[in-house]
Amino acid sequence: MRRATDDALRLFAEGYNCCQSVLGAFGPPLGLPIETCLSLGAAMGGGGARSGGTCGAVLGALMALGLAGPEPEPSEEARELCYAAGQELLCWFRAVHGAIECRALTGIDLSTPEGLETYRQAGLHHTVCPKFVRDATQWASELLRTAGYKRGLIWIDIHPDLDEDS
Repeated sequence: MRRATDDALRLFAEGYNCCQSVLGAFGPPLGLPIETCLSLGAAMGGGGARSGGTCGAVLGALMALGLAGPEPEPSEEARELCYAAGQELLCWFRAVHGAIECRALTGIDLSTPEGLETYRQAGLHHTVCPKFVRDATQWASELLRTAGYKRGLIWIDIHPDLDEDS
């Protein structure tokens, strides 16, 4: 298993939400302190503040692609490179899981007290959501290896721990 995936799953098991866990696995090697990652992702769980929107793991992976992507510049080329990688991630996630929205993935409306209680009672945080964290992290790692990112390629060269552990 890839080190980034191990880190994301460890954070998730420690109680961080899906976005915090995925972004937290990528941020530190890219120079973003773990505390900042955890703060940035704090409101993104449950599809964004439990709204049922885009899965927090997907949001964390998209944020990681942006962080690792081309140097921030207002150019069409940089934007398109980042969007292309993001679209590929979204396509992979949809193809495997059938949706990218938390409400569709869990089958529960987390925005209601009843839905949140059902989610907790069913143990979905421990049974269903880890695979979303795992897959989003693995796919983002793969995209960072192949997307042609300026910083991403440098990061992979400097941080071989993203390759398969021996």
